[in-house]
Amino acid sequence: MTISSKRPSGEAAKALTFAALGDETRLLLLARLGRGKRQSIAELTEGTSLTRQAVTKHLRVLERVRMVHATRSGRECLFELDPAPVMELSAYLDAISKQWDGALGRLKAFVEGEGHVRKGE
Repeated sequence: MTISSKRPSGEAAKALTFAALGDETRLLLLARLGRGKRQSIAELTEGTSLTRQAVTKHLRVLERVRMVHATRSGRECLFELDPAPVMELSAYLDAISKQWDGALGRLKAFVEGEGHVRKGE
């Protein structure tokens, strides 16, 4: 799945955000940025075997889904995490979880016979 520069909305936006999270390098970058400090590409590559070019590529994907924002500081570009998309996904997953809890509760009641009608009764 490729991530285009035009930002879709609704379910398509969620799918793109989940796709962006489906890479261990991007998860590593988000974890590093999650420490709350704006960081340069040099800082983000420090202590890893990643090249600056690879980190830049992954940061661009995260920027397109608005999980990361870049600002210029002199010659450097500093990146910071935007928690809003993660919070949106969390709310979405909570809603799905509640739906499944309800469905599983109904299934349990059915299986345990609380609404189960046997053939011939």
